[in-house]
Amino acid sequence: MIGKRRRLIKTHQNVRGIGTDGETRCAHYHTERDIIAIKFKCCDTYYSCYACHEALAGHPAKVWERDQFDEKAILCGSCGHELTIRDYMACGFSCPNCGALFNPRCALHYPLYFDMNKHC
Repeated sequence: MIGKRRRLIKTHQNVRGIGTDGETRCAHYHTERDIIAIKFKCCDTYYSCYACHEALAGHPAKVWERDQFDEKAILCGSCGHELTIRDYMACGFSCPNCGALFNPRCALHYPLYFDMNKHC
């Protein structure tokens, strides 16, 4: 267990946020399932949530375009596995690597991170 704990701390040291813990939860979102971080397209940096980016980044957020959904931009706070945007949206709110459960209500925020417009 100690080895795993060390890995978590090392894995998530590059996630920015306000009050971020070892599984990427922050002051804004801190339930048991709030364990993903999002890499923001505008700065190529992982943040715990959009509110943390807004407070800390110093620039407006940009959304990932649909043709970029194969980019790794989601980090599982439980195991450190990076998911592509497409894989994250299709994972059924659990990490495909470790099975940790993600908060399904995060889908309400997809338009803040990803281009959700339907294309013809």
